[in-house]
Amino acid sequence: MCARKAKDTVPASGQNAPGEDTAESTPKANAARRLRRALARRTKAELIGVLVELAGDDRAILRRLAARFDVQPPPDGLVAMTRQAIADATVFDERDINRNFSYDDEAYRQVQQNLCRLIDLGKLRLAMGLSLELMAAGSYQVEMSDEGLMTDDIEACFEPVLEALRDSGLPAAEIAGWCAEMTSSDRTGFICEEKLRVLRRRFATSESP
Repeated sequence: MCARKAKDTVPASGQNAPGEDTAESTPKANAARRLRRALARRTKAELIGVLVELAGDDRAILRRLAARFDVQPPPDGLVAMTRQAIADATVFDERDINRNFSYDDEAYRQVQQNLCRLIDLGKLRLAMGLSLELMAAGSYQVEMSDEGLMTDDIEACFEPVLEALRDSGLPAAEIAGWCAEMTSSDRTGFICEEKLRVLRRRFATSESP
């Protein structure tokens, strides 16, 4: 004997029944609800397989999933992964020069996280070198855009490196020289300008007899 069908709940005026697609719902919201229902019918193994496949085909998805589930890259692959994140973050279509083109802010966050991890692993010099690469590529991206909307993202990447250098114990001449290189690599002339100037002056002064 079939189970007795539950009585339909009449939604209040102006409200939709749960899971119901209506003309008032956005196409994106409707699609998301349909996808949720479809995914709920799949096994855990199937879902994991699909996520891994998607992440393998798209680095942006890989970064988002890694950030969401706190997946840390292995130390021996950290430099290569950071270089790839820098390339992904700073890429742009030359046809969009002098426009506010879109960019991968997730990739910038990945760069920042990787630089922090290198510092935590005692690899400050590697973080310094990668920062120089980011300054060259990032400042070019800013220069080629209209309003340089990614400037804050770039500066956020440098913050942990600048902070670590203040009390790093590295030779003063090395720190001052790095600051000078960072400044000369900046095609815009304003990215972290003041902080680099202050840090360079501090260590250039301490280097003097």
